[in-house]
Amino acid sequence: MGQKVNPIAFRLAVNKDWRSKWYAKGKDYTDKLHEDLAIRGYLKNKLVNAGLARVVIERAWNSVRVTLHTSRPGLIIGRQGKEIEVMTKDITGLCKGAQVKIDIIEIRKPELDAQLVAEQIAVQLERRISFRRAMKRALQTAMEFGAEGIRLRCAGRLGGADIARSESYREGKVPLQTLRVPLDYGFAEARTLYGIIGVKAWVNKKEDDGKQQPQQGGRNDRGGDRGDRGNRGGDRGGDRRPQNRN
Repeated sequence: MGQKVNPIAFRLAVNKDWRSKWYAKGKDYTDKLHEDLAIRGYLKNKLVNAGLARVVIERAWNSVRVTLHTSRPGLIIGRQGKEIEVMTKDITGLCKGAQVKIDIIEIRKPELDAQLVAEQIAVQLERRISFRRAMKRALQTAMEFGAEGIRLRCAGRLGGADIARSESYREGKVPLQTLRVPLDYGFAEARTLYGIIGVKAWVNKKEDDGKQQPQQGGRNDRGGDRGDRGNRGGDRGGDRRPQNRN
């Protein structure tokens, strides 16, 4: 069997945060866990076309805060906020009458979000677009928007083949073992006539260049000090030369 680690779980508490933030004991923990699963399933089915990437759930005594990370906040809010009111009412029923508040965070660059990239490829596969064309287009778009690297993998009956297989494409740097790299991971399923095709995406986002500038400046300063030392030695050598008395 292959020994694989989920990239999100591997980076928890290092550069990733939990998507469910609460504490409970015993039976209360089980009930809240099933409530979280029901909330995520409800939102995923209701907001299929809204570009929903992540759902963060926070609990505090008798209140629940649901944060939606999406690329299309207008579709979620609806006209005059009617959609928000409907979702708040439905989620309150799932949480057994707890006070629910929904927050929306917009994703400015959906082309660099791994979950949205995987879902976009899955939608194209369901529309009978060639998987090679969909994957190469996603690679090109991500690199144009400033990604350091991207890796895509599709597995299943690709192109309606009788035997399932997997194909992957990669461009740029995608180090999966390094925790310092801001790596994002997403998974989606394409339900085609031939069966389910799994789509995985790894996106390496660029790090801030501000952290590297002090190190480069320190090296330049050291080099300058060494140059000064060399000049000092040259000055001393010049003083030791005998003077022409004539």
